[in-house]
Amino acid sequence: MLAFKYISFHYIRYFIVILLALVLFLVGFDYMGSSEKLDISANLLLIYVVYKTFYAIDMLLPLSLIFAMISTKIFLIRSNALVSFYSLGYSRIDILKPFVVVSSVIITLFISLHSISNFARADEFAKNIRKNAQYLSPTRDLFFTYKDKFVYFSKLLPLQESAEDIRVFSFVDNSLKEVLVAKRANYRNDVWIINEADIITKPENISFDSLGMKVTKEQNLEILKGFRPKMLDQVYEGKVNFSIIDAFDAYFLLRDQNINTNIVKSALYKIFVYPFFVPSLIVIIFFFVPISVRFLNVSLFSFSAIISSLMVWALLFSLVELSNHKTIPSELGIVFPTFLLFLVAFRQWMKYRTSPRSN
Repeated sequence: MLAFKYISFHYIRYFIVILLALVLFLVGFDYMGSSEKLDISANLLLIYVVYKTFYAIDMLLPLSLIFAMISTKIFLIRSNALVSFYSLGYSRIDILKPFVVVSSVIITLFISLHSISNFARADEFAKNIRKNAQYLSPTRDLFFTYKDKFVYFSKLLPLQESAEDIRVFSFVDNSLKEVLVAKRANYRNDVWIINEADIITKPENISFDSLGMKVTKEQNLEILKGFRPKMLDQVYEGKVNFSIIDAFDAYFLLRDQNINTNIVKSALYKIFVYPFFVPSLIVIIFFFVPISVRFLNVSLFSFSAIISSLMVWALLFSLVELSNHKTIPSELGIVFPTFLLFLVAFRQWMKYRTSPRSN
């Protein structure tokens, strides 16, 4: 327990310092590169910086956990604390446990943050502020399917939860039956409500003797039950930065309509699977470090460990992006590499669980 508290304290301290430094560097570098484009009010500028900070945390937190482990292990070696713990009877696994437990707890908290929509879509909001001086811009010319209908929104306003210039095309046996035309729809109580619409109905049998198109006016129509504005904006624009709740809702809704769910699955794998490469990589790196400075070139080890961590992180991050763009299956790009690292880490853990305490 003494070793666990001592190591955990220093690990968390290094993690906070490293994460803060990396986030400040990324946000500061981005601001310097975008300052000319940010001709906006002070309030929007502050919101932009906050969203960029959220995005930086989202991207750099896993890397910070690994760097913090490397820094903590070097601190323990240089202060001879590691040798002292081994002398007191602690095993390698006892020294490793604080890193694995603390990193896993932080990752769990990190995943829970994705239930907050603003955190999940921080980079998207920041780009909208820089480009349009508003953090959620309208989506235009949105065309999608819903059950046996094709729906067109000329403009979707997620903040106002409304849409403009709506067209709903209904089909029966692959034949167009009717077209609903409305100027505006509002999302209320889990449905889209149209106050007034024109229904254009095609005659069943078109001939010279048919009466032609029939136009009727309808009021207080309800369409697209369950399709929240944010979900429409995310799914049909091909975006992948879902919150947890939106991702599950979108997955079940699309699955029930037999629509491809690969983008949503990729988003869920990114949230729940990808971050757990961190404990595995911590275990792998941990057992390559000697226990004393007599057996360790600190500078060389630090450089090698940091470069190796960056390469693994960059590779996994690239595979995640390829999966998000449907270049490769998300199971191959996200689940398989994370599981492979877990197997290597588990093998290392089992190998050294009963091994001697010194190298």
